[in-house]
Amino acid sequence: MLRRPRGGLRVFLHLWAAPATLLGLVPVPLVLLQQGSVRIVGGVLEVHGGVVTRLLRGPLPGVGSAAALTLGHVVWGLDRQTLDRTRAHERIHVAQYERWGPCFLPAYLGASLLAWLRGQHPYLDNPFERAAFEATTTDRPA
Repeated sequence: MLRRPRGGLRVFLHLWAAPATLLGLVPVPLVLLQQGSVRIVGGVLEVHGGVVTRLLRGPLPGVGSAAALTLGHVVWGLDRQTLDRTRAHERIHVAQYERWGPCFLPAYLGASLLAWLRGQHPYLDNPFERAAFEATTTDRPA
C-alpha cells in the first residue's frame, strides 16, 4: 500500500482532491437508502450497491462497464469483493487525485480522448490507467 501523509499535508491533499470527492459523494444517500454499503478503508470511502452498482454496470463512455471507479477519496465498486480485489489499483488513482487535484478529471478524460484519436484504447492506453496497472500487477486486462 501507499504510504499516507499525516497532519497538515493530509488535510491539504484531501482539500486539493475535494472537487472530485464531492462528486463521488453524490449518490451516497441513495446508496444507503437502497441498502448499499459505505465504509472507510484506509482513509478512503468505499461505496457499493444500489445506484452505484447500476452506474458501474451501465455504458461508461469508452469503457462500457467498470468494476470500480475512483473519484477523489471515494471509490465506487460493484460489490465488497470487487472493492477488496481492486483496492491497490484504485489507491493509485487516489494518489493521482492527490497529485493532480481538480485537474485530474480533465487530464484523465483528455488522455483517454488522445488515446482514442490515436486509434488506441481509451481505457487501457490511458497513461493514468497504465500507471495503476503497472504499480499493482504484471498483467494488464485484455
